[in-house]
Amino acid sequence: MNDISPRMLAVLAGLGSAALLAAAFTFQSLGYAPCELCILQRWPHVAAALIALAIWFLGWSRWLAVLGLAAAGVAVGLALYHVGVEYRWWPGPSHCSGGVGNLATMSTQDLMTQLQSAPVVRCDEVQWRLFTLSMAAWNMLCSAGLLVIWGLSARHSRAAG
Repeated sequence: MNDISPRMLAVLAGLGSAALLAAAFTFQSLGYAPCELCILQRWPHVAAALIALAIWFLGWSRWLAVLGLAAAGVAVGLALYHVGVEYRWWPGPSHCSGGVGNLATMSTQDLMTQLQSAPVVRCDEVQWRLFTLSMAAWNMLCSAGLLVIWGLSARHSRAAG
């Protein structure tokens, strides 16, 4: 990848984020409702795609490439967190992992309010797998690849094109 300009690497990484967003919306249109963590994982990809768009129109700059790198890092971190919640390595947010913490002390009205405001899709239940990996795990792997591409772009001391 030494012959690819840092600008093109950034654009490639941004296109990768846009493709992940398109895949997420495709799954959603096919009936796989996203949980709260799934939706949260989309935002760093939106940021990375917009940063790549800025690089496409304004030209490469290190600070934009570093911002893209940071967005990809956040995407990896959120996806890793979600994978850990799915595999129950650590607890997820109580409002999307089925937890009702203080059930014994809640009034009936408080319990009904919490149940009605709870998301329908749980963050700790996998809806779809491919080769034993969940969507969150695939997002983590793809995001890690995009992190590497952003890193290759950001490591250049000056833009080559």
